[in-house]
Amino acid sequence: MVAPMRLFLLTALTMLAFAANSVLNRWAVGSGHIGAVEFALIRLVAGAVVLLALVLWQRGGWAWPGRRGRLAGVLGLSAYLMGFSLAYRGLDAGTGALVLFGAVQVTMFAGALAAREVVPPRRWAGSMVALGGLALIAAPGAVALLPLALMVVAGVGWGVYSLAGRGATDPLAATAWNFLLSVPLALPLFLVADLAPPDTTGLVLALVSGAVTSGLGYALWYAVLPRLGAARAAVAQLTVPVIAALGGAVLLAELPGLRFWLASALVLGGVALASLPYRVFPRR
Repeated sequence: MVAPMRLFLLTALTMLAFAANSVLNRWAVGSGHIGAVEFALIRLVAGAVVLLALVLWQRGGWAWPGRRGRLAGVLGLSAYLMGFSLAYRGLDAGTGALVLFGAVQVTMFAGALAAREVVPPRRWAGSMVALGGLALIAAPGAVALLPLALMVVAGVGWGVYSLAGRGATDPLAATAWNFLLSVPLALPLFLVADLAPPDTTGLVLALVSGAVTSGLGYALWYAVLPRLGAARAAVAQLTVPVIAALGGAVLLAELPGLRFWLASALVLGGVALASLPYRVFPRR
């Protein structure tokens, strides 16, 4: 009984960390405490430091985890971090998390098709339902198109990053190196940043997002993922947009409207339809 409860609590903590990234980013960038590019770069560096420290502590060294998927992983992570931060200049926390989650699932589905995996009809149907939810969010007058497009870029980036890491033999080390190698790739973006000095609130929020909810959150996710399995992991992540929406309502006074909840039902229901296995009943 203790072990399942511990797994449940660790999984819930990880989902809170994922949702907190949306709330922290929206809080910092949307409220003008820090620029979007600056937030992403601080988050990236803080996450790299924490992850490399974890690797050093657990492994006793910084061994290179291999080349497989490295370029795709670095590019995908960079696209996710920058698109994520820039999008939250115009999206509320819940809507951003919902668009991100839907785009990730569509990207993973496209990756399965590209790899010529057998896709059952139920997964096709679920993906179409989820796309319908994203279309509802993107309907004219719902949200600004540029932030929406940036969050879709972030979702595609995270999906590519996830696909690249499926064969990693040491996911924690691979994640740490992806963060580290993304730093020089992201630094040139300072040239197009406003470079307005962040206030204390923005700096603290960026550091917490990078070191805690990203660095430690990703490390915790990799620790519980093997015990969850693919189906339960997919179900667990269905809670992230809802948690982010509730966090945005409590901390930022961003109350989701009816359109958000209808889109949530379509996106999350479609993903559940595509991800959950049929229950197998024993024959009598």
